[in-house]
Amino acid sequence: MDRPARVAIIGSGNVTHFYLTGTARYSSVELAACTDLDPARADALSAVGGFPARPVDEILADPSIDVALVLTPPAAHASVALAAIAGGKHVYTEKPLATSRDDARRVLEAARAVGVRVGAAPDTFLGGGLQTARAVIDEGLIGTPLVATAAVSHTGPERWHPDPGIFYAPGGGPVLDVGPYDVTALVNLLGPVETVAAVGRGLGSERLVAAGPLAGTTVTAEVPTTVIGTLTFESGVIGSLFASFDTAGSRVPHLEIHGTSGSLSLGDPNRFDGEVRFRALGSETWEDVPLRFPSDVERGIGLADMVDAMRSGRPHRASGELAYHVLDVLLSIEEATISGRTHAVASRVDRPEALE
Repeated sequence: MDRPARVAIIGSGNVTHFYLTGTARYSSVELAACTDLDPARADALSAVGGFPARPVDEILADPSIDVALVLTPPAAHASVALAAIAGGKHVYTEKPLATSRDDARRVLEAARAVGVRVGAAPDTFLGGGLQTARAVIDEGLIGTPLVATAAVSHTGPERWHPDPGIFYAPGGGPVLDVGPYDVTALVNLLGPVETVAAVGRGLGSERLVAAGPLAGTTVTAEVPTTVIGTLTFESGVIGSLFASFDTAGSRVPHLEIHGTSGSLSLGDPNRFDGEVRFRALGSETWEDVPLRFPSDVERGIGLADMVDAMRSGRPHRASGELAYHVLDVLLSIEEATISGRTHAVASRVDRPEALE
């Protein structure tokens, strides 16, 4: 490809503004069109982005469009991705890859059959904080990793989002909505997950919508609203994931990795600029680790990396295979909250190549 990849946005909702600013820095990516089930929403994005709003069928039939950027609600990710693949498009989708393993497998199998790529958010693991942590772990700063903890804890989105129902439907909840950031970060740092166990609460609870045109109505949670899970990694590392939409706030660290020689305390995996702090075994103090990679990147770096990989023939980092393994882990955690048993995670994936 000797020109910028022409990208069409499918789904013109709230998350699109992150991609408008995030992709603007990459000359290899050209946002060329957008579409949405609500034409007014597509027209509004068109006016801001400076590209045309077009019907989805027209976009998928246009041979000049190289990549479909799927930003629909999670329940539509798989069907839109499959339609784009059938039209010969590469796909980059917001998380999660799909809301079921079967749908996610169908997406990956369809892409392999026609020779196109699938990439998926989150790409925050490519930010300066998590890539610096990856580098120092690989160099042995903390010795052999032993234990990991991850936590995301806040009040649910019904307090501010105008249509929060999608956050409590399959593919949402704290596990599938925000869990991908934490588990993707952990897999990037430590490798694939082998087994999980979990307890949870909140399935079937009602949430009062506080903002927008639906204020005063209620949403029923079809997924757990708090989950505490344990993870065993193929490497032997053990870890925990605390994900909740039921707290007023929290001071629990976002992400920590503990090894035989010391510990790392990391920033929010939902951001690109998280801190990296190190405490050596036997020390009384934490030290700041200078970031080795840019921290001012935004959403879209995973898409740009996929485009660069298409040009050079290398694997891209925010891959569909990585997203499938993360989905497999998270669905296994949700299933374990119901069964009360430890669940084996069937899929495996190699750690993405670290940034140079």
